[in-house]
Amino acid sequence: MDIRPLTPAYAVSPQVNPEDFAAIAAAGYTTVINNRPCEEIPASHHADVMRDAAEAVGLTYLVLPLTHSAMNDQTAAAQKAACDASSGPVFAYCASGTRCTMIWALGQAVDMDPDTIVSAAAAQGYDIAMMRAQLTQIHNG
Repeated sequence: MDIRPLTPAYAVSPQVNPEDFAAIAAAGYTTVINNRPCEEIPASHHADVMRDAAEAVGLTYLVLPLTHSAMNDQTAAAQKAACDASSGPVFAYCASGTRCTMIWALGQAVDMDPDTIVSAAAAQGYDIAMMRAQLTQIHNG
């Protein structure tokens, strides 16, 4: 498991295993967002299996699968709303953590400076500089 905090309230990770949720909860996360479509993974990691494992250790578990076509304003708003509604820090995962980072960036751009977003992502190994113009457009309304 590779937890990569973008802010104190939001971290991303490559794919996790069902047995990782105890450590995620112990690290202080209260909500898990699964951004990985089930079509990409074996049945052992499908959303229903992962939900059962997460909820067994007291985590809130949400599924918001991200594909290229789902990377849009509505999905960004849904991810942000889930984060805002969480009782504590949020842990999001997908194949590499990139999609979780990109959807977070789109949702944060209204309130957060695009350079800060790009820098936070870069500090955790995610190069989203190609999104800077889009983030700036969102930020400037």
